[in-house]
Amino acid sequence: MILRAIVITVFCLVINLNSFGDSKIAPDYIHPCDTVDPKCLTKATNDAIPDFVQGIPELGLEVLDPFVTEKLSIPLQGLTVTFHQGAVSGFRTCIADNVVSILEKRKFIFEFHCNITVKGRYEAKGKLLLFPIDGAGDAKIELTNLRMKLDINTKYIKDNKGQVFFGIRNYKYNFEYGDKVTFDLQNLFKESKELSNTVLTFLNENWKTVAEEFGKPIMDYAVELALKTIIKFFHAVPISELVIVPLPNPLPGVN
Repeated sequence: MILRAIVITVFCLVINLNSFGDSKIAPDYIHPCDTVDPKCLTKATNDAIPDFVQGIPELGLEVLDPFVTEKLSIPLQGLTVTFHQGAVSGFRTCIADNVVSILEKRKFIFEFHCNITVKGRYEAKGKLLLFPIDGAGDAKIELTNLRMKLDINTKYIKDNKGQVFFGIRNYKYNFEYGDKVTFDLQNLFKESKELSNTVLTFLNENWKTVAEEFGKPIMDYAVELALKTIIKFFHAVPISELVIVPLPNPLPGVN
């Protein structure tokens, strides 16, 4: 849920920034780069983020700050957590640290950091670390200085009209939780408020261990959702409206 919105924010922005000429699709706040110099791409991305996260309805891109999900069930090892009416905020303050485009290799690399807050209702049943969890209530999770690096390899796809589009070939990513993850999960134990508070204190004092226990599966799930949205974006907008920097000629591996 968190990564999905972050990836959409950064990746779709930079594909646009990589650059637009007189495209009919580009919003006014997109400031095109006529070079793939990382300084230009990084600055242009940061300039556009506050407006971009408000969504682009004509492209089917939803509002990202706050990003709202009605229900999200995450089955983890020994624990199932379900969020209801979840809202993720903070994307408008994300900062791109480095953006690299290597067109001849069809590669994009993004490095960024964000402070993210997740709020909503939750249900959890199972075991987390040594604790048997059976809880439900209000939830708030704050991630301070979440850092991520995303490496995406693209491909070229040609439709029956001869238009060429970007596609996703493969990707990899890594992340660090940054300075701290803070948990505020009410009623971890439905039968005991005192025990709930004791376990919550333990989770926050050992936040890194807790985050590592269930963070990776959530991130993997979110990346998969994000890529589905990115593919939708790519299929809607031909390269001719995305890139004015010269592409390899002929294009390698066109499907």
